[in-house]
Amino acid sequence: MNEEIRQPVAPSGLALRPVLLSGRLAAGTLSLAGLAWVVRAVWEVRLSAAGEPASGPPDQGDGVHRPLTALEDSYHRVSSIGGVVALVCAMFFLAWLSRVRDNARALTGQRPKYAGIWVLLGWIVPVVNLWFPRGIVADAFRTTAPGRKLPVCVNVWWGLWLVGMLSGVGLIRSDSADDVIARAYGEVWPLLVSDTAVVGAAVAGVLVVRAVTGAQLERIRQGAAPAVVRVGPGGEE
Repeated sequence: MNEEIRQPVAPSGLALRPVLLSGRLAAGTLSLAGLAWVVRAVWEVRLSAAGEPASGPPDQGDGVHRPLTALEDSYHRVSSIGGVVALVCAMFFLAWLSRVRDNARALTGQRPKYAGIWVLLGWIVPVVNLWFPRGIVADAFRTTAPGRKLPVCVNVWWGLWLVGMLSGVGLIRSDSADDVIARAYGEVWPLLVSDTAVVGAAVAGVLVVRAVTGAQLERIRQGAAPAVVRVGPGGEE
């Protein structure tokens, strides 16, 4: 017996990709990433309050590392967990970003401003990573909802992301955990500024995901017609 499955098809004739669950996963993992960085900040304050041991920083230079204190060791664990959360967050966010980019094209027939490869490479290629990711998000929103003003949260999210990234201890960080520990012993406030920026970017990112996802769902309800796909024992017909 054949089973009929209704799949939304945009006026352009291109199939639409589901974004509701993808958006929820992206928003949820962004929230977890923000929480992970709050915990990091708490540990950095604890390190600063404890003060540097008489033996000096963990990295003694010339490849020599002294044994970690219990607090330093726990910071390494907190940092590692935060790294895993950040990786999962990146995976879900990129999956969502790819979907909304493709849907914007399907809904309007307009070619995206940025090629699909930049959904990933735009975050890691030097120089272009300063604006390409924001551009992809903004393009998806403006194409989906022409005439509507770009949500303020997009610029807030991207500005805070850049602060965290350029500080070296954001979600994409260049400093090792031992380097951060040494910085916490010396002057903790720059670390806390960076952590605050990352947490703020995560919160603003949740709003961005909701805004773009909501705009696409509204446009899909207005302009997408369901196409009937017949699924039989041998697959689609």
